[in-house]
Amino acid sequence: MSSKTKIVVLKMKEIIYTAIFVGLAILLITLFLIMFRPGKKSGDSTQPAVYVPGIYTASLTVGNRNVNVEVAVDAQQINSVSFVSLDESITTMYPLMQPVMDDLAQQIISSQSLEDLSYSADTRYTSQAILNAIGTALEKARVK
Repeated sequence: MSSKTKIVVLKMKEIIYTAIFVGLAILLITLFLIMFRPGKKSGDSTQPAVYVPGIYTASLTVGNRNVNVEVAVDAQQINSVSFVSLDESITTMYPLMQPVMDDLAQQIISSQSLEDLSYSADTRYTSQAILNAIGTALEKARVK
């Protein structure tokens, strides 16, 4: 019996290196395909504009004085909500104005909506007055 059996000896180190290089090559090719594929670009905005970008204000009457509420928006979202130069006499007479505005602004920016905002029963009327002014400013900003 004459069999021509050939024994191939592979070192484990060579097999491990080959497997690592093949894995890295597959990973690199996959990354290139993901990064350079045609189609959607990061700068393209496919969503229709909700707002006309800019800064819009609305007036809120507190006592016998007016306080301006400023809302900054870009085409898709609300960026900031704040009072414009809140007078010291108003903050003294109405100490809840600024804390309520800060709380509402944080909620509005995170939810991008005036719906389902939470505020305490103690600040119900202050919150509603501020929300009405913010709503007026956002209506000015909406795309018609």
